[in-house]
Amino acid sequence: MKIAIKHRGKLLSNNILIAENFIDRLIGLMFKDKLVGSDGLLIDPCRSIHTCFMKYNLDVVFISRNNSVVKIIRDLKPWRITWIYWRATKTLELPAGQLPFDVQIGDILEVENV
Repeated sequence: MKIAIKHRGKLLSNNILIAENFIDRLIGLMFKDKLVGSDGLLIDPCRSIHTCFMKYNLDVVFISRNNSVVKIIRDLKPWRITWIYWRATKTLELPAGQLPFDVQIGDILEVENV
């Protein structure tokens, strides 16, 4: 399934894949040279990630139940592990540099099915 993500009415992407089942969440973006067929991945549920076996850096957004931005990590390098963000329920992973700098902690993202 693909979703669209908006910030303050501005479309960030309408081509985000969603990982809802165990296998999709387990594999995520590991081992992939680049994203094919999408702009990013929303992992739900998810409170922490690792970038083991990743081949590129990520911009990561931890999002709460009400789609409020809890934590932003920009340019996360491969072979790193994030803290557990208990207020987060899902995580948006984008290639590094794709997340606009005006997205800040506390902002509400609009998540819509496409």
